[in-house]
Amino acid sequence: MVSVIKAKIFDVEALQKICKYSYTEVFASHWIDNGLELFLEEQFNENRLSHELISDDYHYFFIRKEDQNIGFLKVKYAMAEQVSDLDNCELEKIYILPNYSGSGVGKTVMKDIIKVVRDCGKKKMYLSVLDTNLSAIAFYKKLGFQYHGKTRLEAPSFKEELRGMDVMCLDLI
Repeated sequence: MVSVIKAKIFDVEALQKICKYSYTEVFASHWIDNGLELFLEEQFNENRLSHELISDDYHYFFIRKEDQNIGFLKVKYAMAEQVSDLDNCELEKIYILPNYSGSGVGKTVMKDIIKVVRDCGKKKMYLSVLDTNLSAIAFYKKLGFQYHGKTRLEAPSFKEELRGMDVMCLDLI
């Protein structure tokens, strides 16, 4: 059975471990030079994770199967400074270990998270996905997400040909 469990401040070490491990398993080949190591340290250092774990603007969730962390996701509740965006949120990160791909874990997790953010009063959920990740785009479309626009990943040492991103949106009402 798959479950989604909200991470707490005392989970910071376990969260850091699954963040770095699951991201590396999925995206290590997308980086050049020491970009992966720099990205992991910037995104998943203990100070940043601790700050975000105590903030109301972010929620991290462990993705668990049979009492093992097999991935994580991060929801950003404060999207922008505009009042119109207060009703919206962003699925900022979701990474599941590759050996669970295609097993229904992602679908279960996404349905659970959609319910969580809907119950928080959010009206739209956005996400950005690499435009070369056609299986992920198809997966999000099956969940009801629609194409919203384009953006570009600005991360040093990320392979140039992989920087294009599709922005997708799901109406929650």
